[in-house]
Amino acid sequence: MRLEGEVAIVTGGGSGLGKAIVERFVREGAKVGVLDRSADRCDALVTRWGEDVVCTVGDVRSYTDNEAAIAATLERFGRLDCAVGNAGIWDYNVTLADLPVEKLETSFHELFDINVLGYMMLSKAALKPLAETRGSMIFTVSNAGFLPAGGGMLYTATKHAVVGMIRQLAYELAPYVRVNGVAPGPIPTQLGGPASLGMGERKFPGERIAAGAQDFMPLGRVPMPAEYAGAYVFFASREDHLPATGTVLNHDGGFGVRGIGAVPRGGDDLLDKLSREGEENE
Repeated sequence: MRLEGEVAIVTGGGSGLGKAIVERFVREGAKVGVLDRSADRCDALVTRWGEDVVCTVGDVRSYTDNEAAIAATLERFGRLDCAVGNAGIWDYNVTLADLPVEKLETSFHELFDINVLGYMMLSKAALKPLAETRGSMIFTVSNAGFLPAGGGMLYTATKHAVVGMIRQLAYELAPYVRVNGVAPGPIPTQLGGPASLGMGERKFPGERIAAGAQDFMPLGRVPMPAEYAGAYVFFASREDHLPATGTVLNHDGGFGVRGIGAVPRGGDDLLDKLSREGEENE
């Protein structure tokens, strides 16, 4: 599944899963453009990979920034074969009962703007050059795109929306652009949270989750970001890609086949939460 001579762009490519995708694509022979919000992470990528990577600092919610990243990639490498929408944030499992009503609207917009609109902005900016090369789009979903409790209400809703977006785009863009998704399970990364909920500086507890994987993962361990990256290579490959469009690979380490667990529901403490909320409002 070599990507020799191919050119890709990856959003959120400066850290975590995105960085692992960039590194794997380069090792497979591709040239890679990156859109990331951190200048330091961009500098680190260019230092590591030199002329094989061009990095643009920007916000995935901005069409102008996505367009600039595509333009920089085309200017450096002359074509575009694959666009990987990967940048996202997590809501740290905040439930409806725990979500303050005064923060519902702002947190909704922040999660959906980054996790869904950001992908749509990339799709729009990359569409013409991808159609010209009969290329592909790949989007990071999550096990939360299929199952509850992979996040809270907001995150889970965004990832279900991404699954629908992938299927619709696959229909709209066929036969010129293939559109697929990868739905990872838990990953030990530094995934951030929504600033609107005071979680902008929080980091995903990857090490703690990895340490307890024996208790909840069928494989007994949490895969590393690099171990998820091969799925993106598969969908990007022109050698192996032909049957795949509108497909989401549920690539979750067996997370969805755990069977009947010790806690089959998430609302056992709901009445206690609502009672405490009433007391706080008195």
